[in-house]
Amino acid sequence: MLLAAAVVFVYYTIWALLLPVFDASSSIHAFFPAREWAVRLPAFILVVGLSVIGAFIGNTIIKENRKKAEKARLRTA
Repeated sequence: MLLAAAVVFVYYTIWALLLPVFDASSSIHAFFPAREWAVRLPAFILVVGLSVIGAFIGNTIIKENRKKAEKARLRTA
């Protein structure tokens, strides 16, 4: 996993930071998607990740409230 993370980091760093240094006609540009995706892709991953975390927290809160309501209903019955 550490190797995969290092490869992704190096690839993204070259793509986002070093690619503008090379001339547009350079053959290195063939190895990378358009630079606009260097911003879009991380933004999309961030939105999806935060949505999943929010859904998990919301689901956990709903379940906890249902448990509390069931306990309160059993105590009063």
